[in-house]
Amino acid sequence: MALVCRVDRGAYDVLTEDGPRRVRALPRGVVATVGDRVVLDDDRAVALEPRTSLLARGASSGHAVAQPLAANVDVVLLCFGLHVPVPSRRLAELLVIAWDSGARPVVVLTKTDLCADLELVRDEVAAQAPGAPVVAVSATRSELHELTPHVRGTLVLLGASGAGKSTLLNALAGEDVMLTGAVRATDGEGRHTTTHRELFVLPSGAVVIDTPGLREVAVRAGSLAVEQTFGDVTAVAELCRFADCGHGGEPGCAVAAALADGSLTQSRLADWQHVAREAAYQARRSDVRLRQEERAVWKRRTRERRQRL
Repeated sequence: MALVCRVDRGAYDVLTEDGPRRVRALPRGVVATVGDRVVLDDDRAVALEPRTSLLARGASSGHAVAQPLAANVDVVLLCFGLHVPVPSRRLAELLVIAWDSGARPVVVLTKTDLCADLELVRDEVAAQAPGAPVVAVSATRSELHELTPHVRGTLVLLGASGAGKSTLLNALAGEDVMLTGAVRATDGEGRHTTTHRELFVLPSGAVVIDTPGLREVAVRAGSLAVEQTFGDVTAVAELCRFADCGHGGEPGCAVAAALADGSLTQSRLADWQHVAREAAYQARRSDVRLRQEERAVWKRRTRERRQRL
């Protein structure tokens, strides 16, 4: 059995008991990703071992099908650089796919030396990430003590370009194993110094998978992962008078009441609605039955509208 460290077209870099090797890819139709364990027959991967977890995003503008990002992961490190405000919607999207993978998400606030009020930002992020630890680090200053308890097993780094993933990996490894680059002054985005997913073994024995910056997440997840991320919103929505409340002015809407008294913000509600719509859309794209049901609904609505006219 071998551990997949890098996937190229037609070939894998794998780690075996005898050291690293380059082998031919699995048979057509069987897709492996970094972190997968494969069975080897001479210089070829012939079978994929069952996965304990799978981190994946849905079909996006650049991919027609769902895209696996990493397999057999224990901890997902969601990295956000504090040189720019933490985007609540991107945080929610990454949390949802992390929860859905079966791994444990940890929010990592990097570049703390560039943040004027760290505790305020940490509290705001923690409120948007129920159930996930929020840690703050400065890789350039080697201030990683908050993250250290979570660096065990197999981890994957997720975040936008410029979030400090590669710098963090270098700090954890104790040497420069990945290139790093500056961010643009105009928008705080970084150049894609990481262009592929690759696995590294740290001196501690932990395994870290570095990934390119994600421009688009395309949430692919079940309703449970959405509820774990937005437990505060779903708890309020369950109090609505009608089970199918659209939270758009219906009588007895608990969400509207929460917005009015300030216990729920409009931005938090908007993030929940966006992520729920995206997850449902991805489910329809991958499920023929759901697509047929949606088509039937729209046909019925069109027929009813014509009859009224």
